[in-house]
Amino acid sequence: MAQNCLKCLKYIMCFANLLCFLCGVAVLILGVYMTVSFRMASTLASFTVSNMLLVSGIVITCVSFLGFLGALKENRCLLLTFFLLLFFLMLVELTAACLLLMYEGEIATRVNDDLTKGLELAKGNTGNITMSEWDYVQVKLDCCGVHNWTDWGVSVPDSCCLDHCGTPKPKYREKGCLVTLKTLFEDNFLTTGITVIVLCIIEVLGMCFAMTLFCHISRSGLGYKL
Repeated sequence: MAQNCLKCLKYIMCFANLLCFLCGVAVLILGVYMTVSFRMASTLASFTVSNMLLVSGIVITCVSFLGFLGALKENRCLLLTFFLLLFFLMLVELTAACLLLMYEGEIATRVNDDLTKGLELAKGNTGNITMSEWDYVQVKLDCCGVHNWTDWGVSVPDSCCLDHCGTPKPKYREKGCLVTLKTLFEDNFLTTGITVIVLCIIEVLGMCFAMTLFCHISRSGLGYKL
């Protein structure tokens, strides 16, 4: 009975890690596509969305591959490595969440500085990459400038225009992108928190499964020795 349960645990680990591996590949492909196609507003932060997707995709694929292979081959070394990597990832996630709460004001100041710097680079350069990124952000987020459209001075881009474009008195988007981003973050704060908690629960379960299988292999004398 115990042997059947452990076999079931082994195949559950294999199936779960295979799904995670496929998800990681999908995230990695999306990150590559975004990097090649367009950089999603790199002026908003030094660490862009596409880079985050690339790093996340690589980490997910590598860790899930270790878990899948370790469970399938009943390899103690791979299972232990999988356990340690999951533990390290969980610590990183919890640390990042705590730092985000502790340094919320400093992060807001950094985003404000990055936006202002990017806007200054984009002024008067309608054909550069920074300007195209600003156009994309302003249309998607329905905002204009850092605080409002007056940040652009006399060279307000067409992406800020809502109505009567091309006339002496066009109607511009009223909200600044800084306020819009802050609102977007606050609206998704609960979802982000729940996601982090769910990820930690999944990682704890993965560590428990890996250690249970590791101990069984050690007691039975199976698998590769450390």
